[in-house]
Amino acid sequence: MKYFEFIFKTEPTSEVINDILSAMLGEVGFESFVTTEDSLKAYIQQNLYNENLLKEAIADFPIPDTNISFTFAEAEDKNWNEEWEKNFFQPIIIGERCVIHSSFHNDVPNAEYDIIINPQMAFGTGHHETTSLIVEELLDTDVKDKSLLDMGCGTSILAILANMKGAKPCTAIDIDDWCVRNSLENIELNNISNIEVKLGDAALLKEEKQFDIVIANINRNILLNDMKAYVACMHKGSILFMSGFYVEDIPVIKAEAERNGLHFEHSREKNNWAAVKFILS
Repeated sequence: MKYFEFIFKTEPTSEVINDILSAMLGEVGFESFVTTEDSLKAYIQQNLYNENLLKEAIADFPIPDTNISFTFAEAEDKNWNEEWEKNFFQPIIIGERCVIHSSFHNDVPNAEYDIIINPQMAFGTGHHETTSLIVEELLDTDVKDKSLLDMGCGTSILAILANMKGAKPCTAIDIDDWCVRNSLENIELNNISNIEVKLGDAALLKEEKQFDIVIANINRNILLNDMKAYVACMHKGSILFMSGFYVEDIPVIKAEAERNGLHFEHSREKNNWAAVKFILS
């Protein structure tokens, strides 16, 4: 499989800017990311690269006065996902109760919930703020015997953790067929057999039963567009966790949620990323 290696330089540069840029690049097909001292390297399959989509993503960068430039070339013929996994994905402990690591890691710290994943992208590993924020919410929530939906499941870390805590049945949905395949692999790695993984978007929810808990870790625009579909498969008292947006987006997310009969409970923040909890009234 042939890849392009992109080198992005930002002015100014910061960890937050690189995180936001990585998130936006992930939405237009980039798979693996490596942060260096002065740049962000990103890798995309050559047949998936769309110059117009990349330019639109850069033009829509949400932090004002950020200059982004890039160069790219054909990457050396190797498995860049594997390189990223082995060299840049390190075990992470969230909430001092959950450890997330890959099968090739040694000396993994002990934790109440031990999740094994073999990711092939930079998101859904628990390192990104949006994932870790929802993990923290799940750690603080009684999910035992509650039905759960994980929308935009990615690696299915969230569904896996919920299942380990006793949630059942669990359904994970993603629009990306790679995410579906990777989710199935990660579910098997953790010896879990009762998470159903589906390929699709919110249109699938018309066929779903009502859930006690819904998780949607995607992005602001999709959340705003699909919130009605989430509510349609909830019942009175159901919980909705959402993340994938910035702190300044909370008011517009809250306003749309309240229009759909949801009651705001609280929010969490980390490095300008946010997660919110709502309950259906």
